[in-house]
Amino acid sequence: MRILVIGDIVGSIGCRFLRSKLPQLKKTEGIDMVIANGENSADGNGITPSSAEYIFSSGVDVITGGNHSFRRREIYSLYDENPFLLRPANFPEGTTPGKGDTVFDMGRIRVGVISLMGNMYMDLCDDPFRTADRLISKLGTKITIVDFHAEATAEKLALAYYLDGRVSAVFGTHTHVQTADETVFENGTGYITDVGMTGTINSVLGVRPELAVKKFTEKLPVRFDLAQGDCKMDCLLYDIDEKTGKTLSLRRMELR
Repeated sequence: MRILVIGDIVGSIGCRFLRSKLPQLKKTEGIDMVIANGENSADGNGITPSSAEYIFSSGVDVITGGNHSFRRREIYSLYDENPFLLRPANFPEGTTPGKGDTVFDMGRIRVGVISLMGNMYMDLCDDPFRTADRLISKLGTKITIVDFHAEATAEKLALAYYLDGRVSAVFGTHTHVQTADETVFENGTGYITDVGMTGTINSVLGVRPELAVKKFTEKLPVRFDLAQGDCKMDCLLYDIDEKTGKTLSLRRMELR
């Protein structure tokens, strides 16, 4: 089967560009399922019910999260209501709404999806390695996809090697910069350090460059407004064997 994963969608401009590209891509590539990171999909950071519904209605099946998942309080109830809207699974249980894993039932096959967040240079959460162990056993799906929202390349690689052969794919998000290290590990897990970003090309991670410069040079609070202009959608297409759950091949893409 073919599963497309999409890098962090940034603001309304990223959402609109996603909608302009995804439906046709699904047709031309014969894509069976789409997973996208949506924790930055609202203007001004975070995710809102309207941005989440826009992403779903554009053709995304599962939305994964990250460190901005709870930035907007209006999204909290939707985490409990929609099983395909995920926050990092290693956030504290009982104090945060929603969950970080789901099963997408396609009839002929069930696909497990896990959303995790790293601990290096991030707000500390539960151990993502042990959380992955627990959820893989819980889901029991032949095909399992993991979004690891993390800053450090070493942490992302370590988790991927730790899970090699136990999950179908590990893809990294958070840095908004697409890496060129896509590979299939020895035991069949497809990996990339970071899928990239869906948003404005001439920007600093989707933000107007002059505002990012101001923040770094003046060290005072700055409102990060979205950059305008031409956009891109960074994504990765997995071909996965339905019988074994192993990645057969993967292809990195940047749509403009």
